[in-house]
Amino acid sequence: MPNRNDSQFAFSLRKNLELVGHMAQEQAKAAALRVLHSGREILLLPNAWDVASARVVEESGFKAVATSSAGIAFSLGHPDGQKIPREEMLAAIARIAKAVKVPVTADVESGYGKTPEDASRTARAVLDAGAVGMNLEDTIGGSSALVDLALQLEKIRAVREMGSRLKIPLVLNARTDVYLLQIGDPAKRYDETIRRLSAFREAGADCVFAPGLRDAPTIGRLVADLKCPVNILAGPGSPSVPELSKLGVARVSLGSGTMRATLGHLRRIADELKTTGTYSKLEDAPSHAEMNRMMERNQR
Repeated sequence: MPNRNDSQFAFSLRKNLELVGHMAQEQAKAAALRVLHSGREILLLPNAWDVASARVVEESGFKAVATSSAGIAFSLGHPDGQKIPREEMLAAIARIAKAVKVPVTADVESGYGKTPEDASRTARAVLDAGAVGMNLEDTIGGSSALVDLALQLEKIRAVREMGSRLKIPLVLNARTDVYLLQIGDPAKRYDETIRRLSAFREAGADCVFAPGLRDAPTIGRLVADLKCPVNILAGPGSPSVPELSKLGVARVSLGSGTMRATLGHLRRIADELKTTGTYSKLEDAPSHAEMNRMMERNQR
């Protein structure tokens, strides 16, 4: 008859094997996400903000899911700009990562803190949540001031080191907001963007991100000068995906645009109900049965 020590050993062994299996899965997802940044096809990311939106993205055939920090914040009643408590953001990311089979990359703003240690802790929390990629911004809390470049590079290295320590090659998308927030002299924005993104890449970023850029010539020049994977935030007025692909862009995301567009559609539904008493705007809604089927995976 097995004694108590035998039972404890068996339990410990089983848990260790489960941990090894989980780590192998996360390593494979991280490797797959990294490959998607250098493939022939541009990586397309219509950002998600909850489990339902992530499932829709996955079932539409996209190879990865990116979260929107603003989308998650808005859905939970917070303004954008690192106002949401860190724990709430990470809990939402964990629910999304658990709900889909494809790799998840998480937008965690500027790392929920001002120091490299804060960025490191957030990177660990991202990996613990089941995501294998993360965005890191170079402004704090929605301010219009850029983080000192030397400090931002320390934060990037801290994120990189945490991934190495946990043996999961976290895919880091390092972002500068020079164009998005229209910081500094317009004539000098391009050079400042190149300076910062080049330094981010040298510090260990896998992909660099310049939201706010919309004109094709500048995007093409940026890609050619950087010679590394570049993420473009797309929306109305941006070049099309085929055009961005020709320019050499590696990754296209939609940010909170997907969530805000959904709210815009809700507004149109409400206006139709109030003004005409009709329901045509509901016609493209997924059926109740389809949504139930997508959510049933969480119950297995």
